[in-house]
Amino acid sequence: MKITVIGAGNGGQAMAAHLSLLGHEVTLYTRSEVKAKILKSKGGIRLEGRLNGTGHVAVYTSDLAAALRDAEIIMVATVANAHREMAIRMAPHLQQGQIVVLNPGRTGGAFEFRRALDECRFRRRIYLVEAQTLVYACRLVEDGVVNIVGVKENVLAAALPAVDTDEALQRIRKIYPCFHPAHNVMETSLENIGAVFHPSIILFNAAAIERGEKFYFYRDITPGVVRFIERLDAERLAIGRAYGLTLTSARDWVAMAYDHILGDTLRERMFNNPAYYDITAPTTLRCRQLLEDIPTGFVPMLEFGRLAGVETPLMEALLPVCSTLLGEDLRASGRTLERMGLESMSFEALLNKVR
Repeated sequence: MKITVIGAGNGGQAMAAHLSLLGHEVTLYTRSEVKAKILKSKGGIRLEGRLNGTGHVAVYTSDLAAALRDAEIIMVATVANAHREMAIRMAPHLQQGQIVVLNPGRTGGAFEFRRALDECRFRRRIYLVEAQTLVYACRLVEDGVVNIVGVKENVLAAALPAVDTDEALQRIRKIYPCFHPAHNVMETSLENIGAVFHPSIILFNAAAIERGEKFYFYRDITPGVVRFIERLDAERLAIGRAYGLTLTSARDWVAMAYDHILGDTLRERMFNNPAYYDITAPTTLRCRQLLEDIPTGFVPMLEFGRLAGVETPLMEALLPVCSTLLGEDLRASGRTLERMGLESMSFEALLNKVR
């Protein structure tokens, strides 16, 4: 299969290498011509850890038009903050029938991507799919070398609208059998577990991070922080119920996404998850766990909760606290209903849009 991966960070390089190892013709796009040349000069991308081998990517390029030409599946593996920009840049080059997958969409990614395409007066028929999470838990050792610390066994995905999901997944599951259909993109969006885990752990370890103390991001979690996360997660689950969805709790998700996870409590499962063993905390508060997870996770969750009339006091409190920590308004750059093209919609109209 001819596949294009957009984005050459840790997730994009892992995806491009693994799909190449599986025998697919892969093009890896990066906006950096320098990075494209560096990766090409290495002769392949080496995977270490849970996956081992060197993926010989067919093409490394900084030419977006060339990268998209004749691709059957386009895997967008950029940070979620870049989805709007990528949609605008991709719009002139997307072809009829192509499948575009946001890996992951975070919360509301498909809405924001589609809104940007609409603003470009894009009219060709494509399949736009939102994945709930990235397949790999991985870290970039250096360009051309990726440490795969875990591979998820179950990843929810849905198309916008949901009537396209079955057809799109029939083709996507040929390369990723771990993809399973969600009811709609509201489910993939609200199953964004990172938006619950990441800001909470950063918030309650902010002083340690600023002092430069090293700790394991997931394994060193304390009982009090777990209690906060589970209360916060209860608000996410309540938003899901308002949209007719029975979401997976954070505790159950850890055991569902990865195989052979021991323990009954959330803390035990996070401690015993091999994919989390070696992941250390960021060294600065200006990290993706706040700068990405809040604008593209927390903000749209709050927006969906308000639209459905669900009270979310902890989410409401966490947003200004984290904004204050960083000294910037994280809602201003976030996925509001307006940025997602939903500002004039009623609750019922939104439900109809995703069907």
